[in-house]
Amino acid sequence: MKRIMRKIALYTLSFITLSFSMTGCKDYLTEIEPGTTLLEDFYTSTAAAVQNVTGCYVPLMWEYNNTYCSEWFIGDVASDDALKGGGSTTDMADAYDIENWRTTDQNTLLLNFYRAQYQGIGRCNLALEYIGKMEIGTDAEFTQSMKNRLLGEVHFLRAYYYFRLLRVFAGVPMPLKVLRSSDDWGMSRASVDAMFTQILADLEFAQTNLPKKSEYAEADLGRATQGAAEAMLLKVNLYMASPYWQKQGLTKSVADCYKDAKAWGDSVIVSGEYSLCPNYEDNFTIAGENGRESVFEIQYAEVAWGDYGEGFGFTAGSFTQILTRSRNSEVGGGWGFNHPTQNLYDEFEAGDPRRETAILVPNSDLLPGYQAQSDETYLGNNMLNNKYGMYRDPADVGGGYGKWKLHASRGPLNNKQIRYADVLLMYAEACLGAGDAGTAKTYIDQVRARVGLPEISVADDAALRHERRCELAMEGHRWFDLVRWEGVNGTGLKAHMDAYKATETADAQHHIQEFVAGKHEIFPIPQEEMQLNSTPMTQNPGY
Repeated sequence: MKRIMRKIALYTLSFITLSFSMTGCKDYLTEIEPGTTLLEDFYTSTAAAVQNVTGCYVPLMWEYNNTYCSEWFIGDVASDDALKGGGSTTDMADAYDIENWRTTDQNTLLLNFYRAQYQGIGRCNLALEYIGKMEIGTDAEFTQSMKNRLLGEVHFLRAYYYFRLLRVFAGVPMPLKVLRSSDDWGMSRASVDAMFTQILADLEFAQTNLPKKSEYAEADLGRATQGAAEAMLLKVNLYMASPYWQKQGLTKSVADCYKDAKAWGDSVIVSGEYSLCPNYEDNFTIAGENGRESVFEIQYAEVAWGDYGEGFGFTAGSFTQILTRSRNSEVGGGWGFNHPTQNLYDEFEAGDPRRETAILVPNSDLLPGYQAQSDETYLGNNMLNNKYGMYRDPADVGGGYGKWKLHASRGPLNNKQIRYADVLLMYAEACLGAGDAGTAKTYIDQVRARVGLPEISVADDAALRHERRCELAMEGHRWFDLVRWEGVNGTGLKAHMDAYKATETADAQHHIQEFVAGKHEIFPIPQEEMQLNSTPMTQNPGY
């Protein structure tokens, strides 16, 4: 109960609706109506400032508005790691389009994802303005250190939201202040270079001002930390070093990107704040949340209330668990989305225990009472995401495998955005880019040793990319890795995706359209948002 209450306290927004409207409103009245509370009047205590910052985290949680929009529908399903799944090809048609290169600017999954990030950005801009104005000594708790920490959290989150937008849509409008009227919401798309520059600036501010993980009180675990900012600086620099993003007009050189990435990775490692869990599977349990391997994760809590049809922000629980659980009522009664591919299954080495953690192949031996059902299979594939869909803490669930005590479809399991294993592999990649294969091998081997695998013979791109795919399988990273690498082992992304298509079932191949290089690496700006913008926006090529 203590854990649940802590997570609810951290992520329930109760003070004010901080919506970021695309249409806004005119300032028609020049006089304040009697009884009106000014926004400035809210920022009179540390508690209010903390509450404001807490609200900035909330849109990270959002997975549903008028359709489901979890980021893994892009990160897994667009890649060679997963098929959409569900009851049929028409079940969540927007995800089907993403899976099969049929996406248009009318895709509502992308629209909801786009809007959720801007809700977060709007909250961040408001917090930066008003908390920035608060005077030290507003109350006894509002010290310079507290103010710096709160602003550091918000800079981290704004960078995080913009990074999520950038890697899906490339350059987007980039407001850095509160938009107070519809006149303010008229701006062209920022360049990719300008967005990366701003993201780095926000993260560097966060890194300077945030506490270390160990310096937070237990009740504040889950908030952004210095280590999380450093891990993101490592990650963003790796993206900037990549062939695909360099082609988008970046001014920072590849060599400087790798050098900086390596330096930020050094900072995380030497801090001593993180280590690998001895048991890999522990990362995907309630008991393992915010633990020794956790660098940053999206917090969820199990609650008793439902919210069908309510839209953004009406639950503290995650939909990912029910979205990805088996459709069989004997083993979870979920909706069966995000099916791992045979291609991913075959990537794992013999004896690698991470395969069974990531992928569940349903049968009666593994799951007593399971009986194969025709609706479990999607385009010839019946494998399930075992990391988030099939829950691992029997003491914390009731009524069957993967069902929650308080609500059948609102799961409490946090989403692990950055694990220390991910940091080690990104660091190894930075070392390879900087010409230090010996150090890269050390950290690749460290990740492999945790699961009992032998050392690699040589550290190169192929070994690194294989390890990332297996270590991070079904965690939403794969598509974004493929884009920045533009394929695997020196092949172009189109060649890689064409080769993957050839490994799929005949049923699946029938639905997959031609991958178009120069188009399908990113997704279209939603048409609704282009129409709401009073300044004309260019669409991504090919859409």
